Amino acid sequence: QVQLVESGGGLVQPGGSLRLSCAASGSIFYFVAMGWYRQAQGKERELVAVVSGGGGTNYADSVKGRFTISRDVAKNTVYLQMNSLKLEDTAVYFCTAKHRFSGMDYWGKGTLVTVSA
Repeated sequence: QVQLVESGGGLVQPGGSLRLSCAASGSIFYFVAMGWYRQAQGKERELVAVVSGGGGTNYADSVKGRFTISRDVAKNTVYLQMNSLKLEDTAVYFCTAKHRFSGMDYWGKGTLVTVSA
């Protein structure tokens, strides 16, 4: 059973930075893509960023130029570096991964990011 565990959330002031981590229980080589979604209170879950098995990345327009997704295959971990945080970035951030062979999607339990003055 694949497990994804997020960490790194917390309280930060506007303009600040945070780095989220998503540690997988097995090799991330078996994932065709990994990404981050977020869900703000009262809103639908939305895609933030995704990285493919080949290393290609894609971002939501709202975070382009501020957030960077990366992965460390040796550590089975995906990161989300968030800079220039805004109030509207406040949300629970979820890590997700699609298995290369089964096609199953896996989700972490989420980590809360609060941007507040």
